[in-house]
Amino acid sequence: MDVRYFAAARAAAGTEEESFHLAEGATVADLLEAVLAVERPEPPAGTPPLPRILRRSSFLLNEVAVRDHSVVLKAGDVVDVLPPFAGG
Repeated sequence: MDVRYFAAARAAAGTEEESFHLAEGATVADLLEAVLAVERPEPPAGTPPLPRILRRSSFLLNEVAVRDHSVVLKAGDVVDVLPPFAGG
């Protein structure tokens, strides 16, 4: 499974994208736990830490909004992390 980070999530994660290999039957929640288990450098000044960003973020699973973190993932799935942002 691939995770793509956008905006502040990208800054806090220190990368645009990373891959995770989880057991069959893993859920979005399991993937987010794996994301948080990665040791990362401190985010740039003014950027909240990744755990705080993830708590407030929206997620897309294969480009479709997913709110239920118990959804089971499949190999090749892509989860996008979209932190809140302002603008219009």
